[in-house]
Amino acid sequence: MPRRASQQLNQRYVSGNLAYDYDYLEREKRRREEREQWEYAERRIRESRPAPRKRTAEQPKKKRRERIRVSKAVVLGFGVAAVMLIVLLMSYAQLSMISREVVHEQKRLGTLQEEHVKLVARYERTFDLAAIKEAAEASGMAKPSASQIYYVDLSTPDNVVLYRNTEGNPLKRVFTAVGQNVGSFVEYFK
Repeated sequence: MPRRASQQLNQRYVSGNLAYDYDYLEREKRRREEREQWEYAERRIRESRPAPRKRTAEQPKKKRRERIRVSKAVVLGFGVAAVMLIVLLMSYAQLSMISREVVHEQKRLGTLQEEHVKLVARYERTFDLAAIKEAAEASGMAKPSASQIYYVDLSTPDNVVLYRNTEGNPLKRVFTAVGQNVGSFVEYFK
């Protein structure tokens, strides 16, 4: 079996030189003794120090988190916002229903307009002007002559004369006026 360039001898790696290190054990013994002396000195120092006193009176109290208080205005604001959101959604629902009805009515209007055109054409076909002229001549109708035409002058403004009966009981007139006002009020809101 071939050997590698670095091997482990005496628990350490040696690179290139395979000679034994005879001073290794003595150096390790000195290091161990020095370490034990330091540990002994530290232990004596720790033991010679007095134990620290516990401070009971001066210990700070644990800080407690404050309770978070919610303002009534914030709660009211969120409530109002929620109500407004619900109202907005309801109005969108109503808007969609109304727009669906508008589309339905527009279709219906288109159908009715087509039917109107058909009925007008049918109505015009029922009147034959030649037949009407023959029927009028047969019954003795003729166009009016110049002596039969009269013109009315409507260039003057209209005048109205209203005659009232001022005789009668004043109490009866009051009741009549109140009755007419109530009647016109009811008629206005019908």
